[in-house]
Amino acid sequence: MASKDQSNFQDFLPLMAEKLGGDGLIGELCNGFQLLMDSEKGLITFESLKRNSALLGLQDMSDDDLLGMLKEGDVDGDGALNQMEFCVLMFRLSPELMKQSQFLLEEALEQEGFQYF
Repeated sequence: MASKDQSNFQDFLPLMAEKLGGDGLIGELCNGFQLLMDSEKGLITFESLKRNSALLGLQDMSDDDLLGMLKEGDVDGDGALNQMEFCVLMFRLSPELMKQSQFLLEEALEQEGFQYF
């Protein structure tokens, strides 16, 4: 999913997580899912992603980039993203948020007496 515009990408998920908290961030991701999904299927399909991507500033992404995004997040292999797959993909696409999540997980495990390897 390497796009020529990728260098202009700014990852706002960590800032959103800081400002909104965990529940607020998940709520916003769910809102994003609702914007991109095919309302009849309840899934993000290639067609719905292509049709609605401009709402999120993704209008310059190529068809290959959009297909790549779908394939990267499509865990169950049905060619579309359900809400859970979309939310997981958004976390995976945010390196800083992944680092923060890893740190919080390690900290929580240590507090519970588990040793993280």
